[in-house]
Amino acid sequence: MRSPNQSPFLQGGFNEKDQYLESSEYIDWQTASVLAKAKELAGDSQDDLAISKSCFLFVRDQIRHSWDDQLNPVTLKASEVLLHATGYCYAKSHLLAALLRANGIPAALCYQRLTMENDRPPYCLHGLNAVYLKKFGWYRIDPRGNKEGVRAEFDPPNEHLAFEIRHEGERDLDGFYSDPLPEVVQVLSSCHDFREVAEKLPDANGAK
Repeated sequence: MRSPNQSPFLQGGFNEKDQYLESSEYIDWQTASVLAKAKELAGDSQDDLAISKSCFLFVRDQIRHSWDDQLNPVTLKASEVLLHATGYCYAKSHLLAALLRANGIPAALCYQRLTMENDRPPYCLHGLNAVYLKKFGWYRIDPRGNKEGVRAEFDPPNEHLAFEIRHEGERDLDGFYSDPLPEVVQVLSSCHDFREVAEKLPDANGAK
């Protein structure tokens, strides 16, 4: 039996992890700047727990949330997030996945569907990550950034996510993704201001 805060995904049957190591258009970890930052964060460590925590804390604490800090530009690719040190939750999860993959640690994107006004519609997607840890298996982490009422931590195997599923209509989307959902890409690639993103936050659409 898992502890109350333990990830429900720890027993997930993901045997094929290669797709969660790939560099892609948005998780572009082979970009020189991302590779350099990944190496810097790993230091001399070979321990996947230590490296994962270092990458998580960097993205959570050093990359500012676009809405919380009222910042432009709107970022999408991991390399853009690193360059401008800002991003919405989705973009921050892209950078964290890239830093982990650059260190040879399988990392996925995952999503929650949450209410935007406490306990009532409308809803929007929230982006976070899952990392494959040798000792624990898949473990969800949320680098969106802490603030009053929001506190995400790295404490495997116990989950400490930014948001809990509490209200009708909210849910964890099934499965892990190697690349961002199309609706996330569409919003971040078409909006030119952080306020515009806030007005067009993606919902789950066809995702399960």
